[in-house]
Amino acid sequence: MKTYLDCIPCFLRQALDSARAIGADATVQEQVVREILLATAKMDLRQSPPLMGQRIHRLIRELTGNADPYLHLKQRFNDMALRLFSTCRDWVQRSDDPLQTALRLSIAGNVIDLGVKSGLEDGEIHQAIFHAISDPLEGDFTRFSRAVQAADDILYLADNAGEIVFDRLLIEQIGPHKVTLVVKGGPIINDATRADAEAAGLTDLVEVIDNGSDAPGTVLEDCSGEFRNRFEAATLVIAKGQANYETLSDQKRDIFFALKVKCPVIARDVDCTLGHMVLRRSAPSKAERARRNKEASPEKAAIKLRPAPMRKAL
Repeated sequence: MKTYLDCIPCFLRQALDSARAIGADATVQEQVVREILLATAKMDLRQSPPLMGQRIHRLIRELTGNADPYLHLKQRFNDMALRLFSTCRDWVQRSDDPLQTALRLSIAGNVIDLGVKSGLEDGEIHQAIFHAISDPLEGDFTRFSRAVQAADDILYLADNAGEIVFDRLLIEQIGPHKVTLVVKGGPIINDATRADAEAAGLTDLVEVIDNGSDAPGTVLEDCSGEFRNRFEAATLVIAKGQANYETLSDQKRDIFFALKVKCPVIARDVDCTLGHMVLRRSAPSKAERARRNKEASPEKAAIKLRPAPMRKAL
């Protein structure tokens, strides 16, 4: 996905919010904003927005001398998600469609995104998880189900800490034996690294690799050769979150993007409602895209649980 003009104010907001969120002093805040103003004036708008995100957060790490400014927040979100994990797993097990319930909870966890919103309250996350069962899911779940059943080598691109705990629910339903989980090669905002996969219990469940990059999403030219080989060889790719959509939506290979739409630019690009959960498959032909648009409708029916006293569980 290209960078839209509407992304530019967001870059500045993210730079300033991030500098403030990690306690940078006023001098550092000003320097960050000035350098990002200069960078945005020169950037190639054909590039995806996460390339500027990488530049912003490399600059913040350099100016503050802090290699992982969001570490304490990542740990906080992992701990909170782990407290909800057994309840969510119970919902999956009692569901009449465990795979779809797990997918919904995994996408709901994508609300834990400090690139979009620097301040995130626990109540917002609880609300997203609670409503995941009944909120609309825009996309073709049936095709997703068939694709994951048929695939024998699935590359699962994780997005954020905390969210990665809910990804475990989906990976358990897909089948851990055919999933390789991918995390970031270095700290970037609250994106998941190997330490977060360990905290979620995923290193004991599936093979975990990193992509060799510290960019949000998956900027293939910035990733390691080992990761790119795995990306090309995989039968199917599942990519979580907005940044993975921004960086991979133009790739001509079979990818399912699973995300919660938190940005008007993304909402416009995927043609969906802001705030909705979205499941999108990449790279269809024009004829296939037209057919899907004709046939597809939002998955609006609530998943049934037996019984469902969910509010008290949280």
